[in-house]
Amino acid sequence: MVKLEGDVLAEVLDILESHKGRHTELITVYVSAGYDANAVQKQLEGEISTAKNIKSTGTRKNVTEALEKIIRYLKSLNRTPENGLALFAGNVSPTEGQDDLRLWDIEPPLPLKIRMYRCDKDFVTQPLREMLDIDEVFGLLVMDRKDAAIGILEGKRIETLQKMSSGVPSKVRAGGQCLHKSSLVETDKGLKKIYEIKIGDKLKAFDFNKNKIVFTKVKNKWENIRKSYRIIVTHFDTIICSNDHTFFVKDENNKIKEIFAGALTLNNLLINSDFDNVNIDSIIENKQQIELIDIETEEGNFFANNLLVHNSSQRFHRITEGLTKEFYKRIADEMKTLFYDRPKLKGVLIGGPIPTKDEFIDGEYLPTKLQSLIIARKDLGYADEHGLKLLVESSQDVLASQGIIKEKKLLEKFFNTLGKNPGLVVYKPDDVRKALEYGAVEILVVSKSFDKNIAKELKEIAHNTSSEVEIVSTETPEGEQFYNLSGIGAILRFAIN
Repeated sequence: MVKLEGDVLAEVLDILESHKGRHTELITVYVSAGYDANAVQKQLEGEISTAKNIKSTGTRKNVTEALEKIIRYLKSLNRTPENGLALFAGNVSPTEGQDDLRLWDIEPPLPLKIRMYRCDKDFVTQPLREMLDIDEVFGLLVMDRKDAAIGILEGKRIETLQKMSSGVPSKVRAGGQCLHKSSLVETDKGLKKIYEIKIGDKLKAFDFNKNKIVFTKVKNKWENIRKSYRIIVTHFDTIICSNDHTFFVKDENNKIKEIFAGALTLNNLLINSDFDNVNIDSIIENKQQIELIDIETEEGNFFANNLLVHNSSQRFHRITEGLTKEFYKRIADEMKTLFYDRPKLKGVLIGGPIPTKDEFIDGEYLPTKLQSLIIARKDLGYADEHGLKLLVESSQDVLASQGIIKEKKLLEKFFNTLGKNPGLVVYKPDDVRKALEYGAVEILVVSKSFDKNIAKELKEIAHNTSSEVEIVSTETPEGEQFYNLSGIGAILRFAIN
């Protein structure tokens, strides 16, 4: 099996589309990239049993034989090809009663995203036809401070590649980081539930400047209702809190840092009142409404259920900014993984609210190669799959101009070379053919309006001599001028007589 691309694939599709079944007897099978062909084989074996119910003897025979031919082919495969597999089989004889059972096997030029079994009067070629329209792809990113979606635009198809979340909570006022009202806090007069605490009471806390346990005054107290909360379970303690409540944790170097409950993982080490490390056994998220309470102390921290937590608004802002920057770095790393060596990548589109997307772009988090490919930044309010669609819709002017710009540059190069060094350009069909046969053509330029039969023949020679082939429209002044000149031309590697 050979991977089919460009004109060769187009020719095969033309042949497939020319065949018509008298009844629903032409079989189309698509095996998506990465899918086990053995599973498809078993499915088709089941379809043979179903085909026995077809009333027409001729149709039943044609369907059964086509399925058996595909199954025999699948059994011969060691594995599914890298980009998946498209199979077409059926009796394509134009004469009723005669047999001409054929099988076409195609490894597409791009990964197949669909699986399909279809028995119809026509072969289903649309998924492969769409690939012929894809000569360039664009990376997509929509983001805000909480979420991001990364996708790709191939032709007209938008695919979501990755969804990410930062763990950064929504903006809240000071005191918005909350604990369950039954949470126990240690005062200078013994343990109390947090709802019993009053402004002026003294709570056990940690003085980071003096590196010791102290008792600190309560400055403020708030009551809040939240629509969701988290339960953090350790071996000795359990604490119920809002997703944006901030904990102190120790990193792998035993350094203390702050992290929101919504960003905690089982790998984090909490800190107890003896300043020992505390492992997290489980984290449970509950989306029920709950009444929570928060307090603010002079130290900006206190111990609740024997765990060190804090609620200082200044620290809250600082942690939020830190998490946001970490999120930007994660997005950039994922973009690099997905797009850095992506074939045919022509540009990157980025959307999001002001100033988030601008902070990300202007902060140059992306590697230089991807940063230079940013062709659009759009103001959007969505950071999900819907946002990717809106990003493409709002960037149509930019996307259209990319093809036009490429075409203009190519034809400018053609006409400039023709004017300054005419020996390196040919534009009459016979001269173009001669140059191709000599292996002298660097770029073969063909107008979409040029004679298709001659173009097909010349493009085939170009492929055999490793010449680039560029198709241009007549929608630009340069394209129209090129068509009026001859509609066919070549920029040469070297001059020929």
